[in-house]
Amino acid sequence: MPVEITWWGHATCTVEDSGVRLLTDPLFARRLAHLRRRRGAVPPPEAAVADVVLISHLHADHLHLPSLARLAPGTRLLVPRGAPRAVPGLARVAGQRDLAVTEVAAGEEVPVRNGVRVRAVGARHDGRRLPFGPHRCPALGYVVRGAARTYFAGDTGLFDTMAEEVGPVDVALLPVGGWGPYLGPGHLDAGRAARALARLAPAAAVPVHYGTYWPVGLDAVRPHEFHAPGAEFERLARRLAPGVSVRVPRHGERVRLP
Repeated sequence: MPVEITWWGHATCTVEDSGVRLLTDPLFARRLAHLRRRRGAVPPPEAAVADVVLISHLHADHLHLPSLARLAPGTRLLVPRGAPRAVPGLARVAGQRDLAVTEVAAGEEVPVRNGVRVRAVGARHDGRRLPFGPHRCPALGYVVRGAARTYFAGDTGLFDTMAEEVGPVDVALLPVGGWGPYLGPGHLDAGRAARALARLAPAAAVPVHYGTYWPVGLDAVRPHEFHAPGAEFERLARRLAPGVSVRVPRHGERVRLP
């Protein structure tokens, strides 16, 4: 099951499997609205090198147009069905950079190359382009199937049919926090992510979506919600999913799994 994961911060990871590079929810900004990158350097240019980019939903910290503009011409994007209509800037950036946009819905599978395929799966998260706009595009997760089966959850809450909808996986990239002192509905914290891990039962897991961005001026407000989720997830996973190997990489660190 040779797969390598590089965590660039927030929900941005490079998944390398069978000679294919897949990039999740690229966010390469030092600053995004009221958020600033508080830990980890802005990813280097090689972070934007990918065969396929997986976009989980429309929120600006997951569908970040300036970051997509750093991709090489010809890069393929998988986005939730309806995303180009909901976010007109996506079509503009795709046209300027000659990006190949493929819209997908939960249950659909897309071949990449070298035998690697990507299947979209459901998530439980608000898929609107906030703060305005109707709820037009359901949020997604993705399962990358090559030498390994790697689940990128995007943003999601815990739901009863998660294991059934995702299916058997070898590696799980699970969100364990957020970018502010409090998590709203449709998110996993370290405890819920550990419970999700117990249901999914992969061989290995990597916590993501924490410890990177934080609102300006709120460094002293509930700082444990910024610093602690990765280690807390690892601790709880040892109790709830003892058979899973949990790796907690530093920003920019590549880990080979299992």
